[in-house]
Amino acid sequence: MINTLALRFLTYNYMGFHLNKPFSYLIKYNTLLIFLIMMVVSASISEAFFTATNLSNLIRQVAPVGIISMGMLLVILTGGIDLSVGSVVAMIAVLSALFTQSMPLPLAIAASLACGLLVGSASGYLVSYQKMAPFIATLALMTIVRGFGFIFSKGAPVMVDENASALTDFGSESFLGIPNPAIILFIIFGITSILLKYNVFGRILIAIGSNEEAVRLSGLKVSSYKFAVYVITGGLAAIAGIISTARTSVGSPNLGVGMELDVIATVVIGGTSLAGGKGSAFNTFLGVLIVGMMGNVMNLLDIAAYSQQVIKGLIIIFAVLLQRFQEK
Repeated sequence: MINTLALRFLTYNYMGFHLNKPFSYLIKYNTLLIFLIMMVVSASISEAFFTATNLSNLIRQVAPVGIISMGMLLVILTGGIDLSVGSVVAMIAVLSALFTQSMPLPLAIAASLACGLLVGSASGYLVSYQKMAPFIATLALMTIVRGFGFIFSKGAPVMVDENASALTDFGSESFLGIPNPAIILFIIFGITSILLKYNVFGRILIAIGSNEEAVRLSGLKVSSYKFAVYVITGGLAAIAGIISTARTSVGSPNLGVGMELDVIATVVIGGTSLAGGKGSAFNTFLGVLIVGMMGNVMNLLDIAAYSQQVIKGLIIIFAVLLQRFQEK
């Protein structure tokens, strides 16, 4: 009796108007709502937030995380996780700087991308064909790849060769007022959106996360699709590493520490279920901007980096709890 009365109260008000539908819209579009609230809060906290210089810096800073987030989205949609992306960024940053010292720039970029794809292939092989838990497999590779970054660099930052000025120019310049790294992010976001909405490959990834056994019984090679998403994520992490080198003109083995947590945070805040089968590129992109705005505003307010980590962690918990509430 009490449950019935409670249900009626939540669904109708005392005049009989239906309240469930507007409430369901708020839950459905909670990521967009959080983004708009963050915009208003950021603008009210700091007058410098909406300046062209700050917005340009913001989108330039979130570009590497945003690029990897599109790959992490695909991995999480299948029910997996990739903890190696931060280490891949560091290793590729070192290798791309080293390669510019001994190769023509196009070949150096191609070799760097190939190394990222190779790491992604290793993760995909362990998870897909050796049936290793994604957390364990990518955690091991996170340590191995970070170690290789220190070995290749001998523990010291590696400077980009002076003849590779085109790379550093790309990292610092803009096109039509949009930073070049942000343009790469927009392109990858567009491709991911099309892949998930209008391509069979994206639909199958969502189906695998929803019911892997049903997809397997339908005759599809689940292992091949899982392998592919880790390769894609490795390639995107390599692109992020190259962009980081282009921005700073140096490849550091210490780069990307904790980046995997920022990437996972953006995907989760974007409403993607860690259990797989639910998520979108648009909401993930909003998650990237939300996390970026949080960091940007906290920097403008001179909040210590350690405090920022606490706030990010609390927001991740809030996002997961919101997902559970939405599912109920």
